[in-house]
Amino acid sequence: MRKVMILNGPNLDQLGTREPELYGSLTLSDIEKLCQETAVALGFEADFRQTNDESTLIGWLHEATKSDLPVIMNPAAFTHYSVAIRDAAAMLSAPLIEVHISNPIAREEFRHTSLISGIAKGTISGFGANSYVLALSALAKL
Repeated sequence: MRKVMILNGPNLDQLGTREPELYGSLTLSDIEKLCQETAVALGFEADFRQTNDESTLIGWLHEATKSDLPVIMNPAAFTHYSVAIRDAAAMLSAPLIEVHISNPIAREEFRHTSLISGIAKGTISGFGANSYVLALSALAKL
């Protein structure tokens, strides 16, 4: 079974109560369960993680690089300003798929720029928790 890292950035641990009109009512634990079930059905072992810390996320990307693991990443707010996370993600040799629960382009202008999209195999956004399911399905077809 091929392993995939599913990495999540800041404030996603607050899902379920944080702006439910934008992010829905599912918690991150609910999304993790959905990802685990989908991953198994597609022949993957999902390693699902979340951090509010930029350096931790960079360390996880380094780990994925060393292990040649594909990554599905919701960088959250780091999407728009973290050159360090972009540089760490650029080292990946396996596919990177960027995901977002909401559609950043439909939101505030500062969210329209992603430092990650240009190095990702693809970006899936705006489909709520199903953005993760779609990313796993896309990864299975690569």
